[in-house]
Amino acid sequence: MRIAVINRDRCQPKKCVRECEYFCPPVRTGDETVTFADGGKPTITENLCVGCGICVRKCPFGAIAIINLPDELENPTHRYGENGFALYGLPVPTEGKVTGLLGPNGIGKSTAVAILSGLLTPNLGKGASWGEVIEAFSGSALGDYLRRVREKGVKTAYKPQNVDRIPKSFSGTVGELLERTDERGALSPLSEKLRVTPLMDREISSLSGGELQRVAIVACAAREADVYFFDEISPYLDIYQRINAAGAIRQLAKTRSVMVVEHDLALLDLLADGVHLVYGTPGAYGVITRPKGVRVGINQYIKGYFPEENVRVRSEPIVFEVRAPRAEKDVPILAEYGAFTKSYSAFRLEAEPGVIRRGEVVGILGPNGIGKSTYIKLLAGVEDPTEGHLQLKLKVSYKPQYLKADTDLSVEGFLRRINREFDSSYYQSEFVKPMGIEKLLEQPMEELSGGELQRVAVVGCLSRDADLYLLDEPSAHLDVEQRMMAAKVMRRFAESAERSVLVVDHDIYLIDLLSEKLMVFEGEEGKRGVAHPPVDMREGMNRFLKGIGITFRRDEDTRRPRVNKPGSRLDRSQRESGEHYYLAADAS
Repeated sequence: MRIAVINRDRCQPKKCVRECEYFCPPVRTGDETVTFADGGKPTITENLCVGCGICVRKCPFGAIAIINLPDELENPTHRYGENGFALYGLPVPTEGKVTGLLGPNGIGKSTAVAILSGLLTPNLGKGASWGEVIEAFSGSALGDYLRRVREKGVKTAYKPQNVDRIPKSFSGTVGELLERTDERGALSPLSEKLRVTPLMDREISSLSGGELQRVAIVACAAREADVYFFDEISPYLDIYQRINAAGAIRQLAKTRSVMVVEHDLALLDLLADGVHLVYGTPGAYGVITRPKGVRVGINQYIKGYFPEENVRVRSEPIVFEVRAPRAEKDVPILAEYGAFTKSYSAFRLEAEPGVIRRGEVVGILGPNGIGKSTYIKLLAGVEDPTEGHLQLKLKVSYKPQYLKADTDLSVEGFLRRINREFDSSYYQSEFVKPMGIEKLLEQPMEELSGGELQRVAVVGCLSRDADLYLLDEPSAHLDVEQRMMAAKVMRRFAESAERSVLVVDHDIYLIDLLSEKLMVFEGEEGKRGVAHPPVDMREGMNRFLKGIGITFRRDEDTRRPRVNKPGSRLDRSQRESGEHYYLAADAS
């Protein structure tokens, strides 16, 4: 089976003068195989397309994809119009369980959630009616569930992915919003657990991203429903807040069905009882697998091969290495600094003396509002300390936490302005291709999505000539694949170029893949922060995880960090021994 997909956002017929119609015989004005609709953009009749790939190669914007699918994927569950994205399969909510959905961005996870929550009617790729949909899935648990959705026999609650849109649809205070959603009298304990109570008198429009995320989780969980859908709970939240949110959702799932879309693998491991993996081509098609155990599913995703489906989604597995600390006498010092502080009207950051060594990658962990971004700004020279001196005398490259495309250049123009070696094979193979920048090169910077802008910003930061590279939350808006690749790119750059890299992030998997040293920030959120100096990963992670109240172990198969179930035998044993990161035997 062959499908043709046209990305309507990328197709720009006015700029390419419809090159597709000149270079590909099936794509021609007046030909029966093509009609130019949607303001001059092509539509391909799939049963006449021979799959030669000429139009794919010739399109300068990467807007066309011709994909050969296995025969068993003949009937999509939903398709967004002719030559639009196609989704195959659906997950099934399970009562008393948390079901996870794991896959890249643009692969159909949010579409699946929208169908199961009743917000979107599946069309089977042909404009089918509800009756045809139910008939197609009759005799299965999914068919019974969809029938109940159609007949309003199942009540759902849905937390959307883009919480930043909430202020556009609601005006008023947090308390006014949440009181409308409190259908089961659970608002008070939920607000306390997720620390929303202090926000009750605040206007929705004044909330930060993290505050909006917590409010949205409480609003969804407070409703009376049979099935709850949470479309990404980790964005904008620190690890402490993610753990609290996971605890609230686990409590909810004791008597109800819960489905969660999530890119934070450590959080998903803690949260879910089982997962559906989603594979395909982002923006073209997605396939949802049958359910798998959470450990098995995440491990298969990391390895890049799904045995039951006989599908390989990645040429090589993601490798977690347990690295022994380098002998510090063999590593030259790049910079050494004494104690310094930065004071604001209501917050004070205290940094202890520390050393940054050449070629090291240092991860930085701690809760929100504790001074991590302030510390990075001080190192970057964006701000000056209130007390003490911080004169590193280094060339610094800095990627801030919040990104804004303040240029009208294209992505290629932006990167060329930063690095003259843009055309070199090294630059292309080490940065552009691994970070998936090729298809974005002609895009204006100001038109990039959050994830696209993040990838370009990471590459831009590493492209500058500097001694020290500072990246604040490089995983934001990235899916699992992109996070793991970003970690690999940053790590390889530090080792090959012998440059020092400091990374602030809340994704423990990314920090574990990337770092050989760790800085832990402690204190009181919004009032006082203490920046401890870099220490080896084992010492730093033990300090950090002890503060959160969770323990990790190494998975026997993939060596990835895994969250121990709270109260389990291994969790209790590690707490007693003081080893919160992993047992000594796991390091071998």
